[in-house]
Amino acid sequence: MDSDRPSAFGRRGLLLGAAALGATAALGAAPAAAAIPGFPTFTRLGAAMDKSTLSYAPARREIIFPSIRHVAGKVQNPLGAWYMYYAPHDDPGGICLAYADSLEGPWREYSANPIITRDPYSAPHVSSPHAYWNEADRRMYLYFHGDNRTTRVATSADGRSFGFGEPILHTSMLPSNVSEASYARVFPHPVQPGVYVMLFMGNQAGTRKIFIGWSHSLASGWQFKPQPLISPAAGEGGQLSGPHYWSRNGGGYVVYHGGDGNIRVTRVGTSFDREEHLGVLYTEPVATRAAAPSFAEEGGRLYMFYEAGQRGSTNIAIARA
Repeated sequence: MDSDRPSAFGRRGLLLGAAALGATAALGAAPAAAAIPGFPTFTRLGAAMDKSTLSYAPARREIIFPSIRHVAGKVQNPLGAWYMYYAPHDDPGGICLAYADSLEGPWREYSANPIITRDPYSAPHVSSPHAYWNEADRRMYLYFHGDNRTTRVATSADGRSFGFGEPILHTSMLPSNVSEASYARVFPHPVQPGVYVMLFMGNQAGTRKIFIGWSHSLASGWQFKPQPLISPAAGEGGQLSGPHYWSRNGGGYVVYHGGDGNIRVTRVGTSFDREEHLGVLYTEPVATRAAAPSFAEEGGRLYMFYEAGQRGSTNIAIARA
């Protein structure tokens, strides 16, 4: 299957029954063997959208870093039940939005993309959106980077119109040999109520590693551990990025991609005080590289949205557990 072409379920919004699985297998989307006990096996379903039809021109070349949120009954006047935030990375970037009534699609591009541009930030680009819905104030918090040294957060009541993205992380808050601080995702702390955890990529002396921060507020007061949480292990390709906290199986795991193009798992514990590399969760069967996973559940089934393909020509793909 062409990694830039939406799958049959994306074009027609079909339910994924036995017939759909058979069609997917015929197109070459084989499941990746689960090598980690207790973790699911994911099967590639296809691309979420056809890049060639997107109206925001930079996105036709590459779209990366999906973030999936259920918004029905939450944001004001939702366009669909689900929102997917994504972006191209190369200049000028631009945070984009797609929406659907089912994780299976069809996914539609928001007509006013990009919803966040680089212009207010005097940055070469803005990219890597991660959305967090805060029920307490009924606002969507959107984390993104621009430039690569800076992570920002902006908020919105409708998930489409965001205010200015205030900087909350900069390389100046980290050791002097860390030159990038980006690709952040934020999650509730698994055992400390009222505390949030940020996982992000830091480029430390040329090696990209996973770092961690924490705060009692989604928008301010972030502190960051100077030492990396996860460093590349043998066989991981020497570089790490795109971390996502895995809250299932009792939590205490981080899912991320390595420079070898595979999505991997490391156990860090619910206190984030260990580093046990467990192996490969998913290998992309079509486009040679899988990265930046984001997970969502619908109808009791777990889905993974991720970057598929080499950087510069990536698309957003969907796999199902």
